[in-house]
Amino acid sequence: MTRTQKGFTVWFTGLPSAGKTTLAQLLADELTKRGHEVEVLDGDALRRQLSRGLGFTKQDRDENIRRVGFVCRLLTRHGTVAIAAAISPYRAVRDEVRAGIGNFVEVYVQTSLQTCIQRDVKGLYKKALAGEIEGFTGVDDPYEPPANPELTIETEREEPKESLFRILRRLEELGYVGPLTETSSTPEE
Repeated sequence: MTRTQKGFTVWFTGLPSAGKTTLAQLLADELTKRGHEVEVLDGDALRRQLSRGLGFTKQDRDENIRRVGFVCRLLTRHGTVAIAAAISPYRAVRDEVRAGIGNFVEVYVQTSLQTCIQRDVKGLYKKALAGEIEGFTGVDDPYEPPANPELTIETEREEPKESLFRILRRLEELGYVGPLTETSSTPEE
């Protein structure tokens, strides 16, 4: 990475099991191949490390997202690509984080609740639907879709590599990454 490279944050938001982490890792791998310094901030890992002790009230969820946003802002300021994959269910706090970071690309991973339930390897939707977990996003706690994301990815309609290509193309259009060249890798079909 050259030190003149501008840092930016790519913020994946969507329901649990929508595909945020999968896309975040694919993007990180591709940007790393292109010479970018990249850090992935995954919602589950951050909950365990950065936001231990916070619950799932609206206030605690907002505080969690503010903390993730703070780390993204620091990384972005120092020329790193911060990739956040967090449910971040409430629009107002996402907008607050966007304003604090500046170089911010919101990617809405739009996936139906039914598909998320089918993909749920942790069994959390099953527990939430059975009443064993209260305040679960998408079941008995709301998810507020972004009003104006830079990109919407519909994971039910395209393969992850197709989504990655669309994300890279959008980052190119926004001036955050250069166009593909013969020497840069192309996401495999």
